[in-house]
Amino acid sequence: MITIDTNTAPAAELSPELAETDFIKEMNRQTRALDSYGTYDGWPTDKVLAPYILTKEQRRQIPVVGDPDDVTIARVKAFHNAIAALIEKECGLMAVPMINITHEGFGRGVITVGKLVVLDRTLRDVHRFGFDSYSKMKDEADKYLSVALELIGKYPEVAGL
Repeated sequence: MITIDTNTAPAAELSPELAETDFIKEMNRQTRALDSYGTYDGWPTDKVLAPYILTKEQRRQIPVVGDPDDVTIARVKAFHNAIAALIEKECGLMAVPMINITHEGFGRGVITVGKLVVLDRTLRDVHRFGFDSYSKMKDEADKYLSVALELIGKYPEVAGL
């Protein structure tokens, strides 16, 4: 397991406005769903989502070549699950995320709606998965969400299969 010295950079702050967005609420929900031992019970949202935020200093501490641990893979899955849940909320059709990651940290993230692939993302260096800030994490998710919803709007007959 890779340990990161969290003292090298100040903790990222989650603004109240950002905390109230659908994406951050869904990320909180998806991350808590992975907590089978109740470790996150009583934790505030920013503490639950803190492992998703990696500053440049923290990222430098992670070796360039490395194998992702189960916790990191779970974070990648939670991120894609949150996007899929928001797709379902927006269009009312079931979105299915599929993540395939090798032991070396390479793979693919796919979200399908019906027979339509609405997200196809190559995953590299998964052991270094993280975002510079909460807003950058939300911006990336919003980008994927808007592309997915645009595809569903363009090909509704395929998405409805």
